[in-house]
Amino acid sequence: MRPLFVKLHRWFGIGIALFLFMSGLTGAIIAWNQELDATLNPGFFHARVHTPPPSLSALELANRVEAADPRIRVTYLPLGIQPGDTLQIRVEPRIDPATRAPYKVDYNQVAVDPATGDIQGRRDWGKASLSRLNLMPFLYLFHYTLYLPAVGNGFETGMWVLGVVSIVWLFDSMIALGLAFPSLRAWRKSFAFRVKRGGYALTFDLHRSGGVWIWGLLIVIAVTSISLNLPTQVMRPVLSLFTTLSKTPFTDVDLQPRVDANAATLSREHIVELATQVGRERHIGRPPGAIFYEPEQHVYGVGFFRPGGDYGDGPLGNAWTYWNASTGALISTGIPGRGSAGDIFLQAQFPLHSGRMFGLPGRIVVSFMGVMVATLSVTGLMIWLKKLNARRRSAQAKAVVQVPRDERVGS
Repeated sequence: MRPLFVKLHRWFGIGIALFLFMSGLTGAIIAWNQELDATLNPGFFHARVHTPPPSLSALELANRVEAADPRIRVTYLPLGIQPGDTLQIRVEPRIDPATRAPYKVDYNQVAVDPATGDIQGRRDWGKASLSRLNLMPFLYLFHYTLYLPAVGNGFETGMWVLGVVSIVWLFDSMIALGLAFPSLRAWRKSFAFRVKRGGYALTFDLHRSGGVWIWGLLIVIAVTSISLNLPTQVMRPVLSLFTTLSKTPFTDVDLQPRVDANAATLSREHIVELATQVGRERHIGRPPGAIFYEPEQHVYGVGFFRPGGDYGDGPLGNAWTYWNASTGALISTGIPGRGSAGDIFLQAQFPLHSGRMFGLPGRIVVSFMGVMVATLSVTGLMIWLKKLNARRRSAQAKAVVQVPRDERVGS
């Protein structure tokens, strides 16, 4: 069986090496996404006017942003404002009644001074650009989509590609562990690095022994990558075979509101009031931290966290509630630590993948793992190329030996 596993490891590795290299390097960088973005773009992140506490609420600031440009509507609004920082609001174009197409707007995020309501900056979050303003959002989006376009009826090509790559990577990692221990008697060699020898020996050890030392973490990253890229397509169906999973409007179409074309949309203020009450009743323990609106599903979502906690620092992320945007009816909730074993497993996926489950040390480990994933990809290709060249030289040598002597001497 070993020869078969060697071939599988070789071809699996070659097939996914480039994808893992790109995802590994970008993952190492975006582990510090907020800090790097703020360092590169202080004018977008830090308010010009410092008046603690801010004189205007986030809800009032959102209303002013929409009033200043009637072509757009707010889709994601942080409700807490950190002293000295801007309020960063996500927006999208409304439908132009004349053309029945979205207005042409060249931005989807604005930075607002909380003290004055002035817009300090605009940007197209996720735009393919290496400019200071767009670099970190581009790398963040590239990390899990490769910037491949959606096709057909919203088929997310990049997420599917990287999801399949993660599945192959998971199986390949299982094979690699077995191949790393060809002999139980010589198990110590599988953990050693021949630093003094250098060259190919060290390259081989970086690939084999390096992979053995961090094998458990590689499995965690592979599994969480599958969960985050293909949640409804793969992970939820697999988990549902063993446990009951809570539903949301984004995982079950039956929970999506049936909307009348003329139905009005409730205000953000009203939804936040309802969410605040539910938060108290269910002892969530944190205030509403953000509200988003999803027009396709006609759903509001309200997350519960302190200012600046959008990324869900902590063991299981943030609590969320989902609301019918027309009636204000509560559709579903997701509260960390509550629900079935499958629910809690899913809650842990992003905190594990990002390292935020373990705070600053976790993020350092994730950044290191990104570099190691890229290193394993490069060393694997280097080993394959060296062996490929060796096989070609061996084949050429055999061909020369097999040529009749009179042909070789030209007689």
